[in-house]
Amino acid sequence: MSLPVHLVPTLDGVAVGSVVEITGDEAHHAVAVRRLRVGEQVVLTDGAGTSAPGVVASTGKRVFTVEVTDVRSEDRQRPSVTVVQALPKGDRGELAVEVLTEIGVDVVVPWAASRSVAVWRGDRIARSHAKWANTAREAAKQSRRSWFPAVAPLASTDEVAELLRAADVAVVLHEDATQALSTIPVGADATMVVVVGPEGGISDEELATFLAGGAVPVRLGREVLRTSTAGVAAVAALLARTPRWS
Repeated sequence: MSLPVHLVPTLDGVAVGSVVEITGDEAHHAVAVRRLRVGEQVVLTDGAGTSAPGVVASTGKRVFTVEVTDVRSEDRQRPSVTVVQALPKGDRGELAVEVLTEIGVDVVVPWAASRSVAVWRGDRIARSHAKWANTAREAAKQSRRSWFPAVAPLASTDEVAELLRAADVAVVLHEDATQALSTIPVGADATMVVVVGPEGGISDEELATFLAGGAVPVRLGREVLRTSTAGVAAVAALLARTPRWS
């Protein structure tokens, strides 16, 4: 069974035998909710490729310490995957972020599509973005990732088109597409961007903008998936043909 993961601000200078102190909400959840005890084994990570397994040396009300037994560094996996996720209604946005994180997506970009039911405006932009970021962080810990995904700022259609222009593989999931996702070639070192539309679908104007940016409209199959699950299905289909899943 894999060990529980706890996020720390930095592991710079940490070596075998170092004692690392964890405080704040991370420590409170571990000690008060998970009932972490002295002697348990855990893994600390900075979310940027470095992890440090160790043994819990002490616990307090909102603090615990870990004596490090190993330090490991991991390069980012290739190819990289960015998913542009149109804003779904309700809590389906957090569900999308959760499953995308678990499957290994590197960047999640919230997109204000014209047909999105949900709208982020004013103070809601910061609150909703924080929810997505918190969901990504917790899902990364749950899935034992050493590289945590980034949740980008809310993007416009034109900003999404710029991401597509810079990608090696750029696809837009579209139920009327004639080309299957399985036919898209994927290089071992590619940068991939997958666009997932909202419940109401991608508008003709948005699709035209994305095609001008070099994107290819693709379909997954005959079934029409929800916006919160289409992205994870597409990414799985792509990663299955890369060294990341070999």
